[in-house]
Amino acid sequence: MNYPSPEFENKICAPSELAARIEHLTRPLVFTNGCFDILHRGHVTYLAQARALGKKLIIAVNTDASVKRLGKGDERPINNQNDRMAVLAALECVDIVTWFDEDTPLNTILMCKPDILVKGGDWKINEIVGAKEVASWGGKVHTIPFLHERSTTSTISKIRNS
Repeated sequence: MNYPSPEFENKICAPSELAARIEHLTRPLVFTNGCFDILHRGHVTYLAQARALGKKLIIAVNTDASVKRLGKGDERPINNQNDRMAVLAALECVDIVTWFDEDTPLNTILMCKPDILVKGGDWKINEIVGAKEVASWGGKVHTIPFLHERSTTSTISKIRNS
């Protein structure tokens, strides 16, 4: 029997198609980015809270190469880019998942022109890539405090030590 591809796969969008996809989204658009290597409760809480700030949520995922350049360790990412994007796309609060290969998501932010830019509570607003640009077109920038102290690095450490 042939089973259809899951509907959530349609949320994954190549960067070259992003502008056309965004035209059809209801605003305000919320944008966030990250590695999202091993998805955990902290991630999904943060993403649901980010989505609640607007009508649609766009996530830009670091490519495998850009994760490696972040210096998180030779073994990172644990999950490859396609797997990370598929897991994120399966979340109800997520509307579009794309990727970026640069060291920062600035070009993607400039192309999306989000109304709201969001990062986790470990970021200061003045350190968030794209914050000045989003503010310049009247958008807002938020940092969402962590409710669940989780991290991929601590999960990997826990696995290694067990």
